Amino acid sequence: MGAAALLVCVAAVQAAPVPSQMIERPTAKLRWLDKVTARTSTFTMKVGETKAVSSLRITLRACRENPPIETPESAAFLEVTEIKPGEQAEQVFSGWMFASSPALSAMENPIYDVWVLGCEQ
Repeated sequence: MGAAALLVCVAAVQAAPVPSQMIERPTAKLRWLDKVTARTSTFTMKVGETKAVSSLRITLRACRENPPIETPESAAFLEVTEIKPGEQAEQVFSGWMFASSPALSAMENPIYDVWVLGCEQ
């Protein structure tokens, strides 16, 4: 990669707002998928709330979005725990998920998917 291309890549990464530069929102809209049964559910959660969906317990710690003058983007900090019958609860995800790039920070699970649709006021 040439120096000019590298400079463009670095500038693009630096221009993207990090969650701390985004606007705090009190709720997030999420979608859940059971890959085995093809069941989906769309729901809204408040920051600090934990929701049980099948064997998952999803906790929303934060939801932020870009200011209106920026490219639209929402990010939610989620903690996801899976509780299987007869087994100890296991944390399967903890981190930021981005609405525009679900694969950037995705929950790795063979049965379930969870992703962020956006933040709400």
